Amino acid sequence: MHILFLTDNFPPEVNAPASRTFEHCREWVSAGHGVTIITCAPNFPRGKVFDGYRNRLWQSEVMAGIRVIRVWTYITANEGFAGRVLDYMSFMVAATVASAFIRRVDVVVGTSPQFFTACAAWLVGRLKRIPWVFELRDIWPEAIKAVGAVADSPTIRALERLEMFLYRHASHIVVVTHAFKETLVRRGVAGDKIDVVTNGVDLSRFKPRVRDEALMEKLGLSGRFIAGYIGTHGMAHALETLLDAAALLKKDPRAGNIRLLFIGDGARKATLVADARERGLDNVLFLDSVPKAEVPRYWSVLDVAVIHLRQSELFETVIPSKLFECMGMGIPVLHGVRGESADIVRKERIGEVFEPENARQLVAGLLRMRDNQIHDRVSYGTDYQALRKNCVEAAKHYDRKRLALHMMEIIGRTTQCL
Repeated sequence: MHILFLTDNFPPEVNAPASRTFEHCREWVSAGHGVTIITCAPNFPRGKVFDGYRNRLWQSEVMAGIRVIRVWTYITANEGFAGRVLDYMSFMVAATVASAFIRRVDVVVGTSPQFFTACAAWLVGRLKRIPWVFELRDIWPEAIKAVGAVADSPTIRALERLEMFLYRHASHIVVVTHAFKETLVRRGVAGDKIDVVTNGVDLSRFKPRVRDEALMEKLGLSGRFIAGYIGTHGMAHALETLLDAAALLKKDPRAGNIRLLFIGDGARKATLVADARERGLDNVLFLDSVPKAEVPRYWSVLDVAVIHLRQSELFETVIPSKLFECMGMGIPVLHGVRGESADIVRKERIGEVFEPENARQLVAGLLRMRDNQIHDRVSYGTDYQALRKNCVEAAKHYDRKRLALHMMEIIGRTTQCL
């Protein structure tokens, strides 16, 4: 089977959409299928083209057996609704045109969160008379309303009508959470055309490893209890809550050895750095994104991972992908997200859940986790070493290879039914 996959994020970008797509397609190629990716020049999240690439009409490479076609797009930083829409629309047009030059395709997949890529997949499916699969990783445009990026308006309502059109006309829909499927069914989408393939973890890369003491020393973190946030610093993540927690820790005599480490980039990064500097938060360290191969090394220095999203009903339906990487690395979590992902934390017993945007609860969790690690006694709460073991066991349920093959089965059924 030859799969044409449209996505505006792909390695060397290191965000969750890029990793999911690459790891799935790599497994499909290993299973004997042909995969062609159409994407853009890597630029997320700063809106600057990565070294070694140019924003050209057409450039081609092969990555792990995957044919990758990169097309020209209007590139902008992840800031401002209008600029992002121009970015998305330019990729929609360029991907549609480029698809005309890809021969003997059996199925096309378009992935979100923004659905202009799915628009291109729908059009390509019509033009080539082949089925198309909508991979839904976020409920968009509801997500941008939830973070306050835009208010309800005629434009947003028009986008919502387009959203429903795509759901109705997709040959099949693959969603990343059970809550997403429930939402779509409530909105009138047939449940039998929706399958769930959660995010997961590449267990060949993310696995327990000895703490990198050389890196700890380089970062000035030796002897500290490290709580880390690794990922996009965007509006949805409300990382001001973590800075509020750092301010409370700074005043607490019990918390002298706790440090908060932020790794990544995003629309809110500069503001967060300035805020921390203005408040004199010397217990916080910000680092830029690191190459994909280096990410596990940085995970290894963490004693606990902090996962957080803004307080919103919409975000109760999402499962942050970094949760699965924490499992693979054997790192307990403090989880500031409600809903389906919090249920996973409780069910698998891999950490503690705190109320989103509640800095005091986060501080209490950090102190408990630190004390549990030091004393390693159940009398202090959940045994820290038990949490680590639970993480590693839970990761086996979310093995990316198994999930990729499951999605391949879904795609195969879709092509046979149409």
